[in-house]
Amino acid sequence: FGQLSGPRRRFAGYVSATGSAGTLAAGDYLKEKFPFAKVAASEALQCPTLLLNGYGGHRIEGIGDKHVPWIHNVRNTDMVIAVDDENCMNLLRLFNEPAGQAYLRGVGVPAAQVADLPLLGISGIGNLIAAVKFARYYELTEDDVVFTVFTDSMELYSSRVAELREELGEYSPAIALKDHHRYMLGLSTEHMLELGYYDRKRIHNLKYFTWIEQQGRTVEELNQQWRD
Repeated sequence: FGQLSGPRRRFAGYVSATGSAGTLAAGDYLKEKFPFAKVAASEALQCPTLLLNGYGGHRIEGIGDKHVPWIHNVRNTDMVIAVDDENCMNLLRLFNEPAGQAYLRGVGVPAAQVADLPLLGISGIGNLIAAVKFARYYELTEDDVVFTVFTDSMELYSSRVAELREELGEYSPAIALKDHHRYMLGLSTEHMLELGYYDRKRIHNLKYFTWIEQQGRTVEELNQQWRD
């Protein structure tokens, strides 16, 4: 953040998918440094556990689902964002197919940035989408800074691009134009929830079914987590 600092710069928030490794916990540290910043947790729309107590299958590989991690500090989470896996898979093609990269260079994205897009795997793209939705929800400007993390790269998912090509056909400049406008420029604030006290408590209480009934934690530990 120090590299981006300026007289009007403001750290607005941190956005990350939930999981078991503690990536979202970086938001706890950042809130200590920037008390007015917000922390947003993202998940797949097809498995909206935090948003709707929901479940289901999805294609955003590399993120947690169907439970609330024990280490998730729900009281410190300000927003939940559900990301459509269809959005991720179409941007995956835009960022990695030759026609998609050529299109992006043609609309003015610097060639060096286009060359770096394969550093974003499927869950990284999901985090990018969630960060954009976060910025739009809060009507942020060029003076606001939002942090997210790209925890995987296309080294893990190169076969997915080939599978999509086989399923959907060759990727063309016309498809790239559509994907850019629909799945990036057209991102909306649908499927988002700004959390109040009882929203947070509802999500925290979901830990019961995984960690107490299945993993041997106690109700006392769960209640202590909430109080602390």
